[in-house]
Amino acid sequence: MFVDTAKVFIQAGKGGNGAVSFRREIYVDKGGPDGGDGGRGGDVIFVATENLNTLIDFRFKPELKAKPGVNGSKANRKGKTGESLYVKVPMGTVVTRDGVVIADLTKNGQEVVVAKGGDGGFGNAHFKSSVRQTPRMAELGEEGEVFEAELELKLIGDVGLVGFPNAGKSTFLSVVSNARPEIANYAFTTLTPNLGVATIDETDLLIADIPGLIEGASEGKGLGDDFLRHVERTAVLLHLIDAYSNDVAESYKTIRTELARYSEELTTRPEVVALTKTEGLDDEMIAMQMDSLKNVIPKDTPLFALSAQAHKGITEVLRELRIQVNAVRSEIVDEAEETGDAPVIRLSGDHISNAWTVVHNEETGHFVVTGDKIEKFARRTNFDNYEAVNRLRDIMQKMGISHELTRMGATGGSMVEIGSHSFTLLEQ
Repeated sequence: MFVDTAKVFIQAGKGGNGAVSFRREIYVDKGGPDGGDGGRGGDVIFVATENLNTLIDFRFKPELKAKPGVNGSKANRKGKTGESLYVKVPMGTVVTRDGVVIADLTKNGQEVVVAKGGDGGFGNAHFKSSVRQTPRMAELGEEGEVFEAELELKLIGDVGLVGFPNAGKSTFLSVVSNARPEIANYAFTTLTPNLGVATIDETDLLIADIPGLIEGASEGKGLGDDFLRHVERTAVLLHLIDAYSNDVAESYKTIRTELARYSEELTTRPEVVALTKTEGLDDEMIAMQMDSLKNVIPKDTPLFALSAQAHKGITEVLRELRIQVNAVRSEIVDEAEETGDAPVIRLSGDHISNAWTVVHNEETGHFVVTGDKIEKFARRTNFDNYEAVNRLRDIMQKMGISHELTRMGATGGSMVEIGSHSFTLLEQ
């Protein structure tokens, strides 16, 4: 069964907690802290593979969870890192989170971390210093990323076959490749996209047979709306038109209109047009239909007459497709090699991480602190342990946050919010 969309729940592993422990050995009085760090949580990693062509597995396995990290233990033993979850997906899978694309897997073997595991918390051995000989605190492990993602499969092909139902797309694919799509003399024989590889002049072309489009397909009519997304990935379009159509020019214009309504960019895609099923027509009728098409197709668009059933015109069409595909591939390489002349100035990762803001909430009277680094410290703080909270206050002091709070009118008893936690500016 072909499935090209799915929703999944993704959860990376939680980091392990740091341990609070002190050396307890015979003849060793008042041993120092030896609590180990927690292990990092496992990631959720998507891996593109050419051996899959459907997302059906995700309809029945909607939860993808990596393993948590193991807590630290005594004798400075660090917890084991959680096992990452590797998920195989078809090439062409797009992963979206809250409307934002976070992964686009287009190459066989490509790996993308879609959800990062949480860092493990430091054990109390990490906090020993000249002024803190017996720290009785440890950090909590950080939660891994958790969210619902939408998966969308867009087949990747060199050539996309478009046209009305029963225009001969499946027959053409079966003749030029090893694909075996269902073929019959009625509309909508093809209910799912098919892929086949055609070889011409020692060049392989990956051809995608898209289910037939009808007028209104871009608005959800027929089958086209569900499958137009697969045209987006193809480098060149082969537009097949039934030679027995009452008005071949109108057939061409209708399909072009539906492509434009779905995505204007598709109308600029390189295109080859072919009149199909010519085996039962005389030369005069074929010439008349070809002239009708010449009046509506863009100038310089290659136009052919072919009969897949009689194996006529196939080689010429494939050679033209090879030329068009190679031209597109060359453009992609050239664009990838180009470098911009204008310098771009960006904040470094450290600057972004260390940045913070303080806002006074007039309704609650609380001071709300936000920022990647300080929020990360807060997530790893055990707020049931006064030493751990005091450490967070020390960090705020070093980062200049406490000074800003005082400047904004905060006092020792003022409530500070970081993430989901609230506490007083000074220990009460």
